[in-house]
Amino acid sequence: MLNSRIASRKRSSSIAALLFSLMLLPAAPALADKAAIYTGVFSNTALKGYDTVAYFTEGKPVKGDERFATTWNGAEWLFASQANLDAFTGDPEKYAPQYGGYCAWAVSQGSTASADPKIWAIVDDKLYVNYNRKIGKRWEADRANFIELADANWPTVLK
Repeated sequence: MLNSRIASRKRSSSIAALLFSLMLLPAAPALADKAAIYTGVFSNTALKGYDTVAYFTEGKPVKGDERFATTWNGAEWLFASQANLDAFTGDPEKYAPQYGGYCAWAVSQGSTASADPKIWAIVDDKLYVNYNRKIGKRWEADRANFIELADANWPTVLK
């Protein structure tokens, strides 16, 4: 009986030592590189389901419809009409938001952040989205400089 208690204590000590040593190991990154297109954590839909072509054709954000969907660059894209879907599939680079739909200002700062599709601008025929109104106003105040910085940071900020 004494031998079994000693063996049990040795096992418990060994397990505790193993668990303690595992706690000392550096944590592995939770995720590998970020996706080229921002879709959020619980979705695979770009621009939170807004129609990226509508910014150019209607001058405003318009929610897409699942009936008019395509997959491009690892994300699902929704459109308000067949015509917008066709325009996008014909030239996705023309309509896709810059920096994969991540916040343009954040990318200019060497980081990434989600973006609100209702905070947007088209500059030189390119769509940019930003995190919120406050960040959008900051970006607008010096957007040429922020675009230059973001262009230099993209896509290395995804690493």
